[in-house]
Amino acid sequence: MLQSLKKVFTFDEFLEFLETQPENIRYELHDRNIVKMPQPLGTHEQIIMFLARMLLLKTVELKLLYDISSKNVLVKPENKQSGYYPDILLLNLPNLKNEPLWEKESTVSKPDSIPLVIEVVSTNWRDDYHKKLADYEEMGIQEYWIVEDTALDGFPGLKQVSVDYAALGSKELIGDPKQPTITIYFLSDEGEYRGKQFRGEDCIESPTFLDLNLTVEQIFSVRY
Repeated sequence: MLQSLKKVFTFDEFLEFLETQPENIRYELHDRNIVKMPQPLGTHEQIIMFLARMLLLKTVELKLLYDISSKNVLVKPENKQSGYYPDILLLNLPNLKNEPLWEKESTVSKPDSIPLVIEVVSTNWRDDYHKKLADYEEMGIQEYWIVEDTALDGFPGLKQVSVDYAALGSKELIGDPKQPTITIYFLSDEGEYRGKQFRGEDCIESPTFLDLNLTVEQIFSVRY
């Protein structure tokens, strides 16, 4: 369950707060409110590690000047007092020189620095589906995955991109009955997100990695 501190903070105050906290506890800033993020489950981490490895291999294969950060780089929506640590963040390395907070604060805010964001959803699925979705869209981030797992209900044979790890998302978002779902949002020419859902043996379609060649079942099977 997410826990929020009572005092409101600016982004600079949030950075100062982080310096006083142990490294094994993760916090985010949601509209001036510091939120303590839940400790992820091991199976949650397995999915993150697998996806990060597959994307990194693809960037090397395609000779892209990208790299992967897992929960170590802050994403700050411009003109907002918020800061997020995505589960997986794809960074466009040549554009980091244009990021004013990169060298000292490991923070990015420009869409050209962020080709892709992935969230593996747990108890904070509302933030990933609503708050972060809206902020990433407004920032102009080209691609956002939400990975949603229904592990508690089981899945025979077992990517948003947004992952709802505990099947806690709304039925309107992942269907009824709920099942492991990867929703990939991509930015349209109108500057709005369009989403497509993938389940089971569906091969996911990533605008950034057109030939990724991964099925939903392959992704979720790594948690066993």
